[in-house]
Amino acid sequence: MLDTNTEWGKHAEQRLRSDLIGWLTTVSSSGKPFTVPIWFLWDGNSILLFSQPGKLKLRNIQQNPHVTLVLDDTKGGVDIVIVEGTAEHLQDPNLKATLPEYVQKYIAKMKAMGWTAEQMASNYSEPIRITPTKIRAWG
Repeated sequence: MLDTNTEWGKHAEQRLRSDLIGWLTTVSSSGKPFTVPIWFLWDGNSILLFSQPGKLKLRNIQQNPHVTLVLDDTKGGVDIVIVEGTAEHLQDPNLKATLPEYVQKYIAKMKAMGWTAEQMASNYSEPIRITPTKIRAWG
């Protein structure tokens, strides 16, 4: 999917691993796009994120699994990473925001909000996995 033998592939991989915020767009049943900032974890093949229960993004994914994740631009419009894919609301009670990789990536943000990893996992208890169908990067 992501060709890390190319300069842009390597760059996209690095950004997917290190960027803290991504913008997730889902589509409502009426066809309206809905975009929210998310925290996410890239494992080299898919993207894992966690949602609060009952949120619109969960309902949208149930009706239409096609999503887009865009990473914040870092260079004034010339450092773009866009991931198109399908999202699945996972029903795995063992998959929580206390995953060591997730905590390592976001512990500073959690602490800044006054949260522990356990509080994060309690509030954001719904895991979602995005399987990329296309990744574009350019600048």
